[in-house]
Amino acid sequence: IIFIKKSMEERRTNLTSLIGMVVMFVILMYFIYNNQSTSTPTTSTETKTFVENKDSSAEQPLTSLPTDSLGLNKYKEQLGAFGYAATLPSAKEGAYTEMENELIKVQISNKGGYISYLLIKNQKTYNGKPVELIKDNNASFSLKIATNDHRTLETKDLYFEPTLSGNTLSMKLKVSATEYLEYLYTLRPDEYFLDFQIRSVGLSKTLNTGDAPILSWKLKARRMEKSVTYEDRYTLAVAQYENNDDKSIGGSGVETKTLNKVQWVDFKQHLFSSFLISDKPFSEGNFRVENLATSEGENVQNTKDFSVSFPITYISGEINESLHFYYGPSDYHLLKKYDKEYGLTKAIPLGWGIFGWINKWFVIPVFDLLSNFMTVGLAIIVLTIIVRILLSPIQYKSYLSQAKMKVLRPEIEEINNKYKGQENAMKRQQETMALYSKAGVNPLSGCIPALLQMPVFFALFSFFPTAFVLRQKSFLWATDLSSYDSIAHLPFSIPFYGNHVSLFPILASITMLIYMLMTTGQMQQPQQEGMPNMKFMMYISPIMMLFFFNNYASGLSLYYFISNLITIFIMLAIKYWIIDEKRIHAKIQENKQKPRKESKFQRKMREMMEQAEAQRNATQNKKK
Repeated sequence: IIFIKKSMEERRTNLTSLIGMVVMFVILMYFIYNNQSTSTPTTSTETKTFVENKDSSAEQPLTSLPTDSLGLNKYKEQLGAFGYAATLPSAKEGAYTEMENELIKVQISNKGGYISYLLIKNQKTYNGKPVELIKDNNASFSLKIATNDHRTLETKDLYFEPTLSGNTLSMKLKVSATEYLEYLYTLRPDEYFLDFQIRSVGLSKTLNTGDAPILSWKLKARRMEKSVTYEDRYTLAVAQYENNDDKSIGGSGVETKTLNKVQWVDFKQHLFSSFLISDKPFSEGNFRVENLATSEGENVQNTKDFSVSFPITYISGEINESLHFYYGPSDYHLLKKYDKEYGLTKAIPLGWGIFGWINKWFVIPVFDLLSNFMTVGLAIIVLTIIVRILLSPIQYKSYLSQAKMKVLRPEIEEINNKYKGQENAMKRQQETMALYSKAGVNPLSGCIPALLQMPVFFALFSFFPTAFVLRQKSFLWATDLSSYDSIAHLPFSIPFYGNHVSLFPILASITMLIYMLMTTGQMQQPQQEGMPNMKFMMYISPIMMLFFFNNYASGLSLYYFISNLITIFIMLAIKYWIIDEKRIHAKIQENKQKPRKESKFQRKMREMMEQAEAQRNATQNKKK
């Protein structure tokens, strides 16, 4: 009711259209804060075993293997049954086994048996370095095991024995020659997948089956992209859990979460993913995500610190878990291959509800088709043209509503002049509504078209930041469409803006301002008492876009710039070649002569206003 009252008090601007745009921008701001190395490919999987050269003067960890016999015996005594592994030749500090295929290279450390290094081939960071998701002890994988002799051991501190067989690597933590805990890695050819199995053999007497082993996986996300704050915004822990729901974890500060029946977790580093997938969902997962990126700058090396732990269930006193790792691009098409089994594309934030459907069934297929025949930058422009043409009928309806309001403006002003003052406000609204009804004009018709465009608007807002295809693709002055297009570097940093100047957001803001001037300027009026300052609202949106999009992907800013530009041309075409204001005026006058049946909504509104007017008069009479 308040919204309709304000619409009827409007004199020269179509307030409903402007409110629609402001609502869209407010929701957009909500979405903002809530929504390589070039290695020569091999033709087959390769495996190698290495021992790193260590500085003998460097201090060794407490869990390092002692060299003297007295220290070795004490070490074995501390580890209990697992001390047997410390006597094997593989128990060497810095030893690892290397495996690689056409896409990735991994190193599995003898100490802990986990991946200590992982390289994504044929990809580079923003500064031309290899994309190394795991390096310099930024990741670990461990089992915390309770033994029957009342010890609690973590596998990351113990030594495994590697055995290679084709593209499969067995890492055994031995109690004896025939009793062991085994990590089994299988690197799939030409895939970013590592099949991973954890099993124990003959340890039912050694393990305390009353206490479930705890699997812990940690990863400190290494910076890959130019803008730290932008990359950090899309660096999250994403999990699929009970009833196939998905949950994103990780904002500012530290966030913890416990989820039940977790099938997979993705430590998502904006455009790269690190998945841990279980064939049999874990009973629960305990997540912790800490934000490490608080500012821009070359000295920032990490964005978030991820960790998760899962309890493991014993089967007949033994461990048998079938898991999988995926280390690679967060590319919709790559992950879609595994959707039938695991639904991995849920880790890509394409938008919830209708926004996601628009991206999956329209935006992605059309963009894929276009990018097969042209550069990515041109594909964005052509996609924008297609979207604006499809939405042009809605834009026509919006402009037609504005033209009708403009034609009625003299009569509305006459009503406003006739019923001046706050005491006549209700009567003024009744007369204005009666005029709208008689002329066949709906004051809400300017806002509704703007709201109908919102699903496409926000679907594309979700698509561009997550499109791996934009990564390090250049267009005009933009060197990377997945990051900002800097044309000047500032010697200082401006709050909420940054220390650089991006051109595409400036162009998008200018065209947005022109568009808003066109939609509101054709019915401009002096400021009314009690009404919001519409000129201020008209200028604030482009300024907010200029600030918030300065660090966003230049592909997204390019889309909004082209979209606003096309919208301006469509509005000019509608104004000068399609809509005839004289014919609209004649049609309105014709509608006034016809008997018009009052709709239920109009009747209800009229009755409510009449009741309010009667109550106001009764109150005034009582006071007198």
